[in-house]
Amino acid sequence: MIHEVDNALESFLSGEVLQDSGVDVSFEAPTKDWAQKRTSPIVNLYLYDIREDSNRRQVGIYETRNELGELLARTEPPRFFRLSYLITAYAARPLDEHRLLSAVLISILPHKVLPTEYLSGNIADANLPVMVEIGKAPVENRQISDVWTAFGGELKASLDLVVTVAMPSTTVPINISLAKEGALIRTHGFGGQESVVAHDKASQSADGRQ
Repeated sequence: MIHEVDNALESFLSGEVLQDSGVDVSFEAPTKDWAQKRTSPIVNLYLYDIREDSNRRQVGIYETRNELGELLARTEPPRFFRLSYLITAYAARPLDEHRLLSAVLISILPHKVLPTEYLSGNIADANLPVMVEIGKAPVENRQISDVWTAFGGELKASLDLVVTVAMPSTTVPINISLAKEGALIRTHGFGGQESVVAHDKASQSADGRQ
């Protein structure tokens, strides 16, 4: 899931901001050594925090049924996670870096969600919005200077981007098989527990209830 968000962000920036500019997108930790090796302009998105958005947690169970109304599966609601990125720009001059940051800010700011054309894989199949917020304060109990200190980089102008994405829950299938002499219904519940209910069709026929 995380790498799919990376791909979506790279596709969005390449298509909306950096097209034909010669500016690359990377996801490296912007350490001093890494920054010194840059020979071409680049926009870097460093993922520095991953945590669940507990305010969006839901309760209950989703049920999937076939056309006969038979229960096929139960699924818990998805869990939502906030991915926090530190966006920085590297170029020959600080003014060029600021122009790049400005272009990124202007392109993302109007969007509450990432456009679906840039989504792929599981985050596209989930059919749920991938929400974005840019320029807000860092996540709880985290100062941006602490992030720079943690990987040994030199503090510079940056943008904080938060992407909220759904993590699909596991679906628990309910298997229904028909035996030759009767119907065998086998259910697998949460935690792996199993129960079996058998209906003797022969006896039902004798009673005139088949």
